[in-house]
Amino acid sequence: MTHAELMDLPVSFPLDVANRALDLGRTTGFALAKQGTYPIRVLRLGRQYRCTRYDLLRYLGLEVEGPELAEPTAA
Repeated sequence: MTHAELMDLPVSFPLDVANRALDLGRTTGFALAKQGTYPIRVLRLGRQYRCTRYDLLRYLGLEVEGPELAEPTAA
């Protein structure tokens, strides 16, 4: 997965997408998620496994873009 593809990911996505980004096979990825040993946090929503862009980018060591913090103004 390219850097541009990683940055274009939605906020959350299916485990298959995270498997692709982490170069894990489908069977291995789902087994790790089921065991609770997946490299990043996995959210279980009903029967779906989902991951977040934030967790994936942090794990890969890429800068996580977030809202700019407002600088305090001098009173």
